[in-house]
Amino acid sequence: MATSSRRNRRSDTPPPRTQNTEIEVLRGFLDYLRDSIAAKVEGAPEPRIRTAAVPSGTNLLGLLNHLTCVERATFLGARITHWQATFDASPSDSATDVVTRYREAVAEANDVLDTCADAGAPLPRSQPGKPAPSVRWALAHMIEETGRHAGHADILRELIDGSTGR
Repeated sequence: MATSSRRNRRSDTPPPRTQNTEIEVLRGFLDYLRDSIAAKVEGAPEPRIRTAAVPSGTNLLGLLNHLTCVERATFLGARITHWQATFDASPSDSATDVVTRYREAVAEANDVLDTCADAGAPLPRSQPGKPAPSVRWALAHMIEETGRHAGHADILRELIDGSTGR
């Protein structure tokens, strides 16, 4: 057991060193967390990647599917009507499919953020009928949301195959 556990340990990637502006610091930490959670899903074995490991039903693919929806809602103005359903990946989705969709949503969100120079300004896209949050609020929210679920993913991945680290 100790040998298997050591074999699956990756060293932790340190927090990012960013430029000094508020937006650069927030984006650096968000991208760090985005990469961390995507890495937890990549290479995880089927079918355990989609199997609930805790009584709530949470699984790795569902977490990443949910974060894809949160990225799209927060930065791209997508309207999500049933948030609980976002925690379920389609049975036909592979890990590669879910990771690819997540990375595409992140790239689109970063394209929007590339146009934002003022952290206090509203995001250029918002959900219909809702005022757009500030860039600052959106980045802080996504750091919190992604960090919380990255922690869940750390535990789930370790339960699946003993893999640890970022």
